[in-house]
Amino acid sequence: MKRNVLIAASILDSDFAHLEDEVKAVEKLGADYIHYDIMDGHFVNNISFGSPVVKKISPIHSLVNDVHLMISEPEKYFDKFIEAGADIITFHYEAVKEEEINSLIDYLHSKGVKAGLSIKPATPAEKIFKYLDKLDLLLVMSVEPGFGGQSFMESALAKISAIRKYIDENAAKCVIEVDGGINEKTARDCALAGVDVLVVGSFLYKNDKAKAMASLKEAINV
Repeated sequence: MKRNVLIAASILDSDFAHLEDEVKAVEKLGADYIHYDIMDGHFVNNISFGSPVVKKISPIHSLVNDVHLMISEPEKYFDKFIEAGADIITFHYEAVKEEEINSLIDYLHSKGVKAGLSIKPATPAEKIFKYLDKLDLLLVMSVEPGFGGQSFMESALAKISAIRKYIDENAAKCVIEVDGGINEKTARDCALAGVDVLVVGSFLYKNDKAKAMASLKEAINV
């Protein structure tokens, strides 16, 4: 079945000295989401930015604010990102106790935002199948979380295919997002594997944006 694959522009690799211009540029070129990679230097070995950046950026565009929390104890910060304008908040399976996941999803829904769960490359897809009926988004990491510019890990494709199969067979409403090493080739591979949303960072921001976006749009037209 042909799906409309969306593009989430990650601002991690953008020019922070001209962040407003960078966001407006990708919006004009046809991005669907603005993706925020939130890192705490604890869950991952890097620090990025927090809710004040989301709060500043969210009013200047009309795209979906897609917040990816690569942080320990993410539930402590849910409200701050909701107040900042998040439309989707994704937390990591590996950052919380498994018995808390359902209640965290319920809390996000009670606040009127969509709930996402992310898994690292080493986490098997089968670990999260039981949550797919409640989740709005499942984010498959195709690199180790923490830094932009890494190469795509081919093992993500089999994981995406397995999750796609489960979603389709069980009529779940969850969409599949992939993050890490996305370019025109890996975008096509992911689209064929069944992804719904591609997070694109360095390929978009470190090249000619118009050419990069055009090549992505062509690649996902499968």
